[in-house]
Formats: sequence, structure tokens, C-alpha cells
Amino acid sequence: MMLALRHTRSLAIRQLLALWRQPWFVAITLVQPMIWLLLFGALFKRVVDIPGFHGHSYLTFLTPGVVTMSALFSAGWHGMGLINAMDRGILDRFLVAPVSRGAMIAGSLVHSAVVILIQSLVIVGVAFAAGARFSASAVVIMLVVPLLLGGAITALSDALALVARQEETLIGAVQFVALPLTFLSSGMMAPNLLPGWIHDIARFNPVNWTVVALRAVSSSNADWSAFGIRTALLVGLLAVASVVSTRAFGAYQRSV
Repeated sequence: MMLALRHTRSLAIRQLLALWRQPWFVAITLVQPMIWLLLFGALFKRVVDIPGFHGHSYLTFLTPGVVTMSALFSAGWHGMGLINAMDRGILDRFLVAPVSRGAMIAGSLVHSAVVILIQSLVIVGVAFAAGARFSASAVVIMLVVPLLLGGAITALSDALALVARQEETLIGAVQFVALPLTFLSSGMMAPNLLPGWIHDIARFNPVNWTVVALRAVSSSNADWSAFGIRTALLVGLLAVASVVSTRAFGAYQRSV
């Protein structure tokens, strides 16, 4: 166990040093969330006047959705780094080294979590400066819970990269899945105002689980039951995705 933890730490530090040398990656991945937060927040601020919409500020309502969307997209692109490592032969050298396979996955998850945490901090800070208001506990949860979704999507992105080994396949998959998952959720609109068929699909959407968990503790009347159920679902998804990623590593190793 201690050996695996040391391997995880070393691999995570290696990836974080690469991020330190190229911090533009975090900045680029923040462009779209900032547009959604500030543009949509201003464009649809009168949505709160719709009968049945619960809340006084659309920006406050929108922020958990944008934080979740940012985590989704950032994690979805994580497999691109793995494909680059395969193309350069780096991954093959790791596979013949005495490195724990679990540590290779865990190192990727730690790297992804740090990126998502930085992005979430920036988004919440900008939202607060623009007028959104959250309690201290809600801010902490808004920084932590998206890491569960991000970890699951990171593991699935890495698994797809190991199986497909083509950038075009991963790009197509992210584009095909990420936006529909975002719009088939309550990220932009109150659940009770969603069309019935979207509301039904959202019940099984991990993006919606994350948004609901964040909003459940963002209001003055926190719903800890809703928060606990959705968080448990995200933990289960992360566990399943980690197993899938581990098996993908095994399949890749057997093919080389």
C-alpha cells in the first residue's frame, strides 16, 4: 500500500509539474465556463421572474451548473494527454517499469482533481464578484463534490484513450457526450420547469446528480438528504469508472 501511494505521489507530481510549465491549459479551459457564467447570467437574469422558479438570483442559481460543466469538460479531455504519452512511447516505458497500475490511474485522478479545483475556485470567485452569494459551507462543497464527477469522467476518458488510441475518437466522444449531458440536466433551468422528458432523463444523468447536490446545500434551507443521495451516486460512479479504467490499462498492456 505504501509503495502504491509513493508511486501515486510521484506520478501526480510529474503531471502537475507539466501543468506548472504550461498553465495556459487551465486558462483555455476556463474560457467557455466564463462565457456561460457571465453571458448567460446576464442574458437570462429575468428568468427568476417566471412563476415557479425558486430563487432570487439567476447568477447564484447558475454557478453550480457552470462549476459542474467546467469539471465535466476538463475531465473529458484528460485522455488526450494519455494518447500523447502513447504516441511518444512514454506510456510503454511506464508499463515495463515496476510501477503500480493503480498508481498510474490514481496519479491521473489527482492531476485532474487539482485542475478542476483551480477552475472551480476561479469560477466561484468570479461569480461572487459578479454578485452571487453562497454560504461558506456551500462554497466548500462546491469545490469538493465536482471532484467526484471529474474523477469518474477522467477515468472514463483515460479508458477510452487506451482503447481507441486516436485523438479524433476522443474528441468526437467528448463533443457528442458533454454538451447533451449538460443540457439534459437542471444546470441552466429549475428542475420543475424542465420538459417532462428532460426531467426523466436528468434523473439518471451524473451531471444532474452533481448540480442537485450542489444546489441542495446552496439555499438557506439545505436538503442534506438530496445531497447525500446524489453524492453517494457519484461515489459509486467513480468506483465503477476506476474499475473500467484499470481494465483498459490491462487490455492496452496485453496488446503491446
